[in-house]
Amino acid sequence: MTEKLTIIGSGPAGLTAAIYASRANLAPLMIEGVAAGGQLMLTTDVENYPGFPDGIMGPELMELFKKQAVRFGTRIITSDVSRVDLSQRPFRVSVGSDEYNTESIIVATGASARWLDVPGEEKLRGYGVSACATCDGFFFKDRPIVVVGGGDSAMEEALFLTRFASGVTVVHRRDEFRASKIMAARVLDHPKIDVLWNTVVEEVLGDTSVEAVRLKNLDSGKIDDFATQGVFVAIGHDPNTALFEGQLDLDEKGYLQVFQNTSASVEGVFGAGDVVDHTYRQAVTAAGMGCEAAIDAERWLDARAHE
Repeated sequence: MTEKLTIIGSGPAGLTAAIYASRANLAPLMIEGVAAGGQLMLTTDVENYPGFPDGIMGPELMELFKKQAVRFGTRIITSDVSRVDLSQRPFRVSVGSDEYNTESIIVATGASARWLDVPGEEKLRGYGVSACATCDGFFFKDRPIVVVGGGDSAMEEALFLTRFASGVTVVHRRDEFRASKIMAARVLDHPKIDVLWNTVVEEVLGDTSVEAVRLKNLDSGKIDDFATQGVFVAIGHDPNTALFEGQLDLDEKGYLQVFQNTSASVEGVFGAGDVVDHTYRQAVTAAGMGCEAAIDAERWLDARAHE
């Protein structure tokens, strides 16, 4: 049996693509991965997704997406794709020892935030530790916040968080920012932002929510506990594109390149969500791209059927 459409990934992009594709009678196969649901699974409260005026838990929102996709006929496999062969049609997608042939693919594998990998960080993700100021900044009104990083992303996060926080402290391991000069200048000139240079986070402290970070000065070796109620890690994201290296065009940062809407460099392959988008990285923009990719795939399949 050859699938018409296989969707790899199950965040907002993949599940929205599944909803649209299944309603178009494509009977899509979704390989959701063991870590199903994308980055929203790490988010406690989502207050900026349209249609939920009282907010909703990230995992609950993803479960609703999934139920809607299944309702319309999406078949879901909870495993990770081990290999993809795009060298011939139908494409071949391997999941362990199982192999699936498919006429088209939507890549919605997302991106993974880089974390500090220090004690306390994982336990308190969603409880004061975040990698998305746009998603979570609102919850820190009039509270002190730490931002970790020194690139443009960290500068953007710090500046955005000044709208809510009582004060923002940027912690950076070097003595100058890697960010563009204009972004660095905005941070350095902002009255609500302080900078701790040559400093790293050794531990995130707190039982049920963030209470402080343990900081180490790399010059003196001195260790101090710094009181804060939020830690925003802004040291970059890595797109989940290892499966497609050498088969699809990626940009210099490893993100999937798309051309003419959502089409990837191999005909019949489409991309959606954070695996493509390193600018907005929002659930609603990922869902929008998932819709686009499903419509593009449907039209491509329809055109081939009439050749």
